[in-house]
Amino acid sequence: MSRLRILLLAPGCSPETISMPYVTYSHAAALAQLHDVALVVGSPSEDPVRRAKAPFRSIEVVRMPLIERIYAWSLRWIFKYNFYTQVLTAFGYPFSLAFEWRAWRQLRRRIFAGEFDVVLRIMPMTPSLPSPFAFFLRKGPIPFVLGPLNGGLPWLPGFRQLENQKEWIANLRNLYRYLPFARSTYRHAAAILAASSQTYAEFAGYRGKLFFVPEPGIARSLCFGDSRCPGPDVKLELIFVGGLVPLKACDLALRAAAPLLRSDLARFTVVGDGPERSRLEELARSLGIEKGISFAGWLSHAEVLRLLRSADIFLFPSLRDNGAGVVFEALATGVVPVVADFGGPGDIVHSEVGYKVPLTNESEFVSQMETILTELAANRDLLNRLREQGMSYARERLTWDAKAQSTTRVLNWAVRRGPKPDLPPPKMLCHSNC
Repeated sequence: MSRLRILLLAPGCSPETISMPYVTYSHAAALAQLHDVALVVGSPSEDPVRRAKAPFRSIEVVRMPLIERIYAWSLRWIFKYNFYTQVLTAFGYPFSLAFEWRAWRQLRRRIFAGEFDVVLRIMPMTPSLPSPFAFFLRKGPIPFVLGPLNGGLPWLPGFRQLENQKEWIANLRNLYRYLPFARSTYRHAAAILAASSQTYAEFAGYRGKLFFVPEPGIARSLCFGDSRCPGPDVKLELIFVGGLVPLKACDLALRAAAPLLRSDLARFTVVGDGPERSRLEELARSLGIEKGISFAGWLSHAEVLRLLRSADIFLFPSLRDNGAGVVFEALATGVVPVVADFGGPGDIVHSEVGYKVPLTNESEFVSQMETILTELAANRDLLNRLREQGMSYARERLTWDAKAQSTTRVLNWAVRRGPKPDLPPPKMLCHSNC
């Protein structure tokens, strides 16, 4: 099938950072291998994107010096680089509108001249930040496609960790539906990509043009053969990777692993740092497991991958995670994931590659994880089978290449070059607008 000419909006994407900037850049670069992509970025992203030398047809830079300085100053002095706060998302609304308005003024003549086949916005990923482009293109000349979108997970009751981190602004989230351009964004989009079952349910009213495409991905280079030589008498290597903040719930992982650690049947490496670290270290001492735990702090990505490749089980009880790219990396490197059955991890992990634990309450959640760990410690054949199946799953389904292929199928449908793809979410949830 012929290559598409894609105008791709990704204002803050970057190959040199983590989280959403890295995810959106990697998605864009994978699409550029298949299509003629004109990548639209803000000036802070220009140098990192150019250094990476991905095969974009062009890099279109939207320069807003004063607005960018205001945002950078606010991020440093008001938010103190706290990217976890939902207040920062709300604060970004006028800056997102400003970027797309400037991008439209800069590129509209080329759009109407027929230089592009489709506009795809992959950043911001949150559904609460609408796009003026959908309104501008409501009468053509080319379709507008949005996503993958992710966010809006509810704050479940029964867990102190969530109560400790929930912000007042979470109760106001649904007000985004009344912001300028909010309704036109989804009404006029030719297709909407949802990155989780929760987001899919939120936009179920648009099911005729709604498709599931996961948020993260992995590089195919991470998916290579397993070099582990596990034996029945070798200690299980457990690992947690993530910020040490309440909603990541590393304390639940420590409590679940405690019986194995006290019996000297396992070792546990905690990779990450944050305000919860001292409390977690104290918890380890109170559980009598401090000798079996190593708090490694933040490490380079290469070092994290090295530790994953030597681990057996990835304990990730995060209670509110939209994407969780580290789960993809765990599967690719041969670590069996044990995750909460909620959000991104619950969408990606299935019974042939790992375990999903229902979010009922703290004590039941810990008890079920403890049972899983005991079973895997006693059944290394099961552990190895899950490991091999997880690595195969990652190679076939979770790479950036696979994500770009799924997105391509949607784009071809949007421009009427291909059939409507069948891309449902792994779980069908009920939502208020179902």
